[in-house]
Amino acid sequence: MSKQPTLIVVVPCYKEELVLVHTTQRLSAILQEMIDTKQIHAQSRILYVNDGSTDQTWPLICQLHQSHPLVAGINLAHNVGHQNALMAGLSAAVEKADLLVTIDADLQDSPEAIQRMVELAKEGKDIIYGVRDGRQSDTWFKRTSAQGFYRFMERLGVQLVYNHSDYRLMTKRATTQLLSYRERNLFLRGIVPQLGYDTACVYYDRTEREAGESKYPLSKMFSFAWDGITSFSVKPIRLLLHVGLLFILIAIGIAIWALYNYSIGHVVQGWTSLILSVWFCTGIILVGMGILGEYIGKIYTEVKDRPRFNIEQELW
Repeated sequence: MSKQPTLIVVVPCYKEELVLVHTTQRLSAILQEMIDTKQIHAQSRILYVNDGSTDQTWPLICQLHQSHPLVAGINLAHNVGHQNALMAGLSAAVEKADLLVTIDADLQDSPEAIQRMVELAKEGKDIIYGVRDGRQSDTWFKRTSAQGFYRFMERLGVQLVYNHSDYRLMTKRATTQLLSYRERNLFLRGIVPQLGYDTACVYYDRTEREAGESKYPLSKMFSFAWDGITSFSVKPIRLLLHVGLLFILIAIGIAIWALYNYSIGHVVQGWTSLILSVWFCTGIILVGMGILGEYIGKIYTEVKDRPRFNIEQELW
C-alpha cells in the first residue's frame, strides 16, 4: 500500500440535518490533520449518503459540498435502509479509494479512532473493526438485550465481533469482495467476518448523540436482530423439526395413557385439558408457520434480484 492512501469515510444519513454541520467539522478536522501529516492523500473525502431523507439533509449536504473541499455526497432516489445505504456509499467510493471507513452520522462511535485504523491498514490489515470498550452509556435493557443477542448468534454459529456495530475500515480489495455479495437481506456485521482477510480491532469509548434522535428505536432493533438471525442460520427451522418430533412423542404418550384408562374403565370427561391442548398446539403451529414464512419471504425477495439502491445524484 502507498504511503499516502486515499481514504473515503462513508457516512449514511437519514434525517440528520441537526448533526451534519458538527459531524463535518469533526471529520474534516481529523482528515485534514492526517493529510497535513502525510498519512493520507489529499484526495481523501467524507462521503455522505442521503438515504431518502424527507428533511433538509440533502440540501445541507449540497451546501457543505460547496463550502468544504473534503465533503462529497450521493443522493439515493428513495429510502433503502441503513445497510443498503452503506453498500451504496461503498460501491460509489471503491474505485476512488484505497481505504474506506463506514461510520454513523451521529459520531457516537469515536472518529478519532480512524487514525489508528489507517495505521493498522498500512501494517497489512485488510479489515479493522471499531469496537466499543463497554456499554456503560446504554440503558440496562439495551445492554442486556445486546449481550443476549451476541450470545444467541454465537449459539447459532454466526461469527460476529462482540460490541462492534458498522464502524470499520476496509481496504479496496476487502470492499470489492464485500460488494460481490448480492443478497438483499443484508446483515453486514455477519457478512464482513466471512471475507476471511487479516483483521484487527481498535477500541474506543462510545459517547452520547450530539443532537437529533436515534434511527434505531426498539422496533427497528428487533427487526435488525431478526434479519441477522434468519439471514445466517437455518437452526430455527431445524428447531421446528425437533419441536414437531417432541409433540409426536407426547401425542403417543397421551394415546397410550388414554387407551390404558379406557381399558380399566376410567374415562374422564375434561374440557380444560382439551382446550389447553388445542390452543397450545395451535400456537406452536402458527409460530412454526411464521418462522417458515420469514424464510420463504426472504427467498422471494432474493430471487427477484432487484437493485438494492438507485443513486440519483453524486457530488465529488
